[in-house]
Formats: sequence, structure tokens, C-alpha cells
Amino acid sequence: MQAAGDSECRRDGTRLQRLPARVSDRRRHPGHADRRGADARVSAARDAAERILVVQTGFLGDVVLTTPLLAALRRRVPSAQLTILVTPAAAPLVARHPALDEVLVADKRGAGRGVLGVLRLATRLRRRRFTTAIAAHKSIRTALALRAAGIPRRIGFATAPGARLYTTPVARPAGVHDRDRILALLAPLGGVGAAEPAAPWIAIDEAARTRATALLAPLAHGRPLAAVCPGAAWRTKRWPADAYGALVRRLEGDGFACVILGAPDERAITAAVHAAAGGAGLDLGGASDVAVLAAILARAAVVVTNDSAPMHVASALGVPQVAIFCATVPAQGYGPLGSRATVVEKDLACRPCGRHGGERCPRGTDDCMRLIEIGEVREAIERVRAA
Repeated sequence: MQAAGDSECRRDGTRLQRLPARVSDRRRHPGHADRRGADARVSAARDAAERILVVQTGFLGDVVLTTPLLAALRRRVPSAQLTILVTPAAAPLVARHPALDEVLVADKRGAGRGVLGVLRLATRLRRRRFTTAIAAHKSIRTALALRAAGIPRRIGFATAPGARLYTTPVARPAGVHDRDRILALLAPLGGVGAAEPAAPWIAIDEAARTRATALLAPLAHGRPLAAVCPGAAWRTKRWPADAYGALVRRLEGDGFACVILGAPDERAITAAVHAAAGGAGLDLGGASDVAVLAAILARAAVVVTNDSAPMHVASALGVPQVAIFCATVPAQGYGPLGSRATVVEKDLACRPCGRHGGERCPRGTDDCMRLIEIGEVREAIERVRAA
């Protein structure tokens, strides 16, 4: 493997980063050393010849929910070369995953966008001679790239727009969490056992911990940390800034040290929350990437989010969390996972109003957002902390 940060840079502008993944010695997988006989040697040779690519270029939360698939793949083909293709923003979430040999990064919204971007990606993938590809999201772009790359075995959802381009379409289960829908892609490889571990997993490196420590330095020591993440991709998924601000004021008054977190494009949201809180809490909007976000959330006594990427990161870290669902509902398959997570929502006939919510309330009321009370969220925080 190449050194961290190494990349392929082409004159056409396409950039594929190769990030080393922390990989346990595959010669030491449980039971591997005890294999005996010709059948075991043939099986090991076949596994070693496998070059498996998992593609997940969806949202950050989708990448977190794909990590159980990676672990399950490693258990099935312990000697295979296992690679994942993600967006640049998602790479830190999987760069240290122990199931992976390599992380490829392609920017579908930058140099890799459009038809030419798909063709360039297909050329790079073809050179790597993958034997199997698994498309972990329903993307026509991914289906086209895998087909153009000539990968012999292509597994994807039967309901995806590009399903005809897969050699092995798989039914996408209804009524289950998206983590389990993604795991269903293992059906051609034997499926997933009921007792098999399926928790999302991410790692935090020392550099991210160090940066988190520096960012949190202004907060008072000795107080439990409450991480507040008021952003989301669509407006109708966001609990209002004035409500978050009132929650921050209340938590600070109850002895918490609050940090308000958001991506670079969410600075206006975190600033509005900070202003509504009367300056209480520490506004770190735009100050952290996803690696540092995870390092901060890992320190929190509680995390409060909308239906958003930080919710899934908190689930993977196993920290107590309260997820506020406005326009969307957990039954769509994207709720928080784990015994220390709970959802606050209002049971309204108009919910959900779409797969992802939207910028406007179709009824013009914003009821799913404004009817959620601060007291409900505060009570939920106590419940998850006591769990």
C-alpha cells in the first residue's frame, strides 16, 4: 500500500486518492491457521484471488451504515483484497477500518462529474482488475461505471435505476433499517446470520483527537459535554434554530458545556443557534471535518442531532444521543441505532412528506418542526444518559 495521502493525479483532473486502511494480518484470522488439507488450500487460493470493490458514494450517513457490510465481507472472504470507493468527505470515516485493504476516493461532484467523469472512473477501475463489485447504493452513475469497467460480477439492488447493468441484482428489503438493506447485498455470498455482528464502526486517529482537544479548549473543564448538531441537508429536517438555542441555554444552566457543531456550509445555521442561545455554548460551525467531528462526538455525554450524518456517526460511536425527526420518520430506515439512542418526533398524518424532506413544508405550517418542545428533548436527554 502507498503512504497516506498518496493519490493518482491525471492531466484530465480526475483524482483518486489511495488511503491505507488499517488491516489486521489476514494470516491470523480466527481459524485460518488451523486449516488443513487440499480443500482448505484451494479455498484460500480462491479467496486470495478475489478483488472485491464496494462502492458507496452516497451521503456520509450512508457510508457509516455500509461499515457492517465491510466487516461481514471480510469474515466471508478473509484473504480477498477488499477496497471501498467513497467521496473525499467520507474517506476519513473508513480509512482505518480493519476490514479494508484500500480506500479509493473519487469526487463525483468535482473533477469526476458528468459522463466523462464516469468514463474516467471506469478506466481506473478496469486497471485494478476487480473480480466482484458491490454497489451499496442505488446510483445509475455507479452502475454505469462498474459495467464500463468490465468487472465480471456486479451486485446491486434490483430496484436501482441501473439494475439491468448488474449481473446479480438483489431484492432490497422493505420495512427494515437501511443498515440491513445494505447487508442484504450479501445474499449471493451466503447472506448474514441472525447472530452476526452488525453494528456500524468507525475509528478515530490521534491527529483528530489532538485537533478536537484544541477546539474544545475554551470550554470549562469538569462539566459534561453536550454536542449539539443543528444542521441537515434539507430545511424541513432541521429543528428551528431558536429551539436549539433555547435548548443550549437550558443545558448550560443545568451544568453542561455545550458545543455547537456543523459543516462548513452550515456556519449560518450554527451561528443562528449560538445567537438564539444568547452567546451560550461554543460555536464550532465549519471548524471541523468529519474526522474531528467524530473525535468531538466521542467525548460527549450526550449528542443532539436532526436526522443527519452526525446522528449516524454518534450511533457508530455508541454515545448517548437524541435524534430529532421532523419531516422524515425512522420507519423510512434511517433512524439511530443502539440502545443509547432515542427519537423525538411528532405523530402527524403529513409525515413523512418525502424521502429526504425538502426546503418547504408542503402544507406551509412547519408543524413537524415547531411543535417539538424543548422540554421533550430535555427529558429524552436524561433518558439516554441513564440507559
